[in-house]
Amino acid sequence: MTAAALVNTLGEDGDTLVTESDLDDFLARWPFTGSRTHDAAEVAAVRALRPVLRRLWTSGDADVVAAGANALLAEARALPQLVRHDGWDWHLHATAPDAPLATRMGVEAAMALADVVRGGELDRLRVCAGEDCQDVVIDLSRNRSRRYCDSGCGNRANVAAYRARRAAS
Repeated sequence: MTAAALVNTLGEDGDTLVTESDLDDFLARWPFTGSRTHDAAEVAAVRALRPVLRRLWTSGDADVVAAGANALLAEARALPQLVRHDGWDWHLHATAPDAPLATRMGVEAAMALADVVRGGELDRLRVCAGEDCQDVVIDLSRNRSRRYCDSGCGNRANVAAYRARRAAS
């Protein structure tokens, strides 16, 4: 979910991840533990991760996603470890806490994408079906029916369909 939220910071409504403050706001909603530099270089590195993740998200090819995830993990010299902290039960970290934020974000996304590929669930990674929306979506529904992002695209599509039906009758 965090990877999708990060990719979607560069959406139809423009870029919502421009300043250090924007990154702080993003991380308030999608927290990451570890060190921060709170500078323009950190923001630039996180911003540079978005097109990489979008390319993997939208490729639809398990080989492409696996190669991209492996590249992110290798670049970070990821070393998975079980950790427990801050009220979270056991989970995996694959970077040191002092690794750059963009590296930690990329590795976490790569590990999630690796799970998607291993589980044969690549079809759950989608682009919103909204007419004018390019946000990415992860369909976690049981029946694999999620088509829209959370930006109101589904409501707009339903209203448009309702109005079209009313106009036709």
